This record gives sequence, C-alpha cells and structure tokens, in this order.
Amino acid sequence: MARLKITQTKSYIGSKQNHRDTLRTLGLKRLGDVVVKEDRPEFRGMVRHVRHLVTVEEVD
Repeated sequence: MARLKITQTKSYIGSKQNHRDTLRTLGLKRLGDVVVKEDRPEFRGMVRHVRHLVTVEEVD
C-alpha cells in the first residue's frame, strides 16, 4: 500500500481555526514537521483542505 509523506511548509498563523485543527489532526504541530500516513481517502481529504500549508510526496 502506498504511503504519503506530508510536510508542513507554511505557518498556520493567520489561518482559519478549522485549518489549524486539520493540521493538528494530521499530526503536524510546527513548521517543518513531517508525518507519514497511509494513502487513504480520509487523509487525502484532510490534505486537500490544507493544501496551501503542506506539501505531499508519495512514498513506497
């Protein structure tokens, strides 16, 4: 199964509260944090919600 490497590339300061909550749910707390999650529709939806704050790479 494919995995996603999600990196927070921009600060959440000044963003909406639900964007902050989404980042925290993904496990990202500060700029430069990296998490690896399974490639599932739930995580894809969260990433799409905060796509302006993160970068995503597919990892095998």
